[in-house]
Amino acid sequence: MLALTTAAMASAQPAVEQSSDWKAANEAVGQFKRGHADLLKWEAANSAPAPQEAAAAGFPVPSLEAATRLAWRPHLELQKVLPRLGEANVDRIAQGRWHEVDARHQRRIDGVDEVFEVAAEARRAWLRAVAARQSVRLQRESLEAAEAATELGRRMVKVGNWSAYQQSRVELGLSSERRALHQAGVAARQAERALLYTLQLNGVHERLALPDTLPDLPKQTLSDVELASELAEIKAQLPRVDQWKVEANFGQALASRDATLAVARGLRDDVMVQRQLIVDESVLQYNGMLKSVWELLTEVQAHAQSQRETIAAVRDYWLADTDLMWVLQGGEPTAFVAPGGAAAGEAPAAGH
Repeated sequence: MLALTTAAMASAQPAVEQSSDWKAANEAVGQFKRGHADLLKWEAANSAPAPQEAAAAGFPVPSLEAATRLAWRPHLELQKVLPRLGEANVDRIAQGRWHEVDARHQRRIDGVDEVFEVAAEARRAWLRAVAARQSVRLQRESLEAAEAATELGRRMVKVGNWSAYQQSRVELGLSSERRALHQAGVAARQAERALLYTLQLNGVHERLALPDTLPDLPKQTLSDVELASELAEIKAQLPRVDQWKVEANFGQALASRDATLAVARGLRDDVMVQRQLIVDESVLQYNGMLKSVWELLTEVQAHAQSQRETIAAVRDYWLADTDLMWVLQGGEPTAFVAPGGAAAGEAPAAGH
């Protein structure tokens, strides 16, 4: 989206009757055959490079299922437990269908708790790594848009149609975008390293090949009746002293899951729809010379920020869903995800 909007900024040329500021600025930009598109290349060649992901392909971990199976592999003690669960149950756990595993059956198998615990850790680490990488890509696009607008402002100053004071505000915005990209890159690398350690691939692989986006939000979740049935099944298999803990954890996990789902759906289905409408209209107004390039940039950056918030919200939902699944297998998370806040064991996202 940001790349397309930057292209729109490049292609929209002011009419002859527009102010001299616009005419002079765009004549200066016209030195470059393709306007802002070439300006971005010029920036890349004449400034310190922004942090980029390694060009070499990493070890592929394309899904939550793949992460789960890889996480089990180095735990030698689990290689005796998994066959006792049966291939069908192993598939259900790896695919995130934990509620389909018969609690009475799995509770008779020593070591099954570790199967679920390792799976939960792998899911959390994978979700954080994918979300962090997705945020880096959006931040990089946001920087490109800021670079294009800043270069236009510099040229307006050069021809005397804009003040240094006006340009300083744009320059500060560009600096902020660059700083945010560096911070996002560091956060993504840390999340990737955490996943490498969780999968015990550190020392074997330097990088991981991860998907570009998180899984979509589910169209529907388990009903209250189904969840109550799952809770009753696990409580029936536990000593009485542990039943109250499971029930208390279930209440917190369910509240977290429901809240994070509501926030993620609200951002995806409401905020992002409105942001997209605003950007589309802003592009039209920019093309008609009713908005300046900086007004358009402001809307584009607001759109990008909402995208990043949506990514974090979708990540938080899947983390909360993992906690709920684990609780329904007798697990006890150390903390629960708060909507809009950092998940347990995770540093807040940098630069936003």
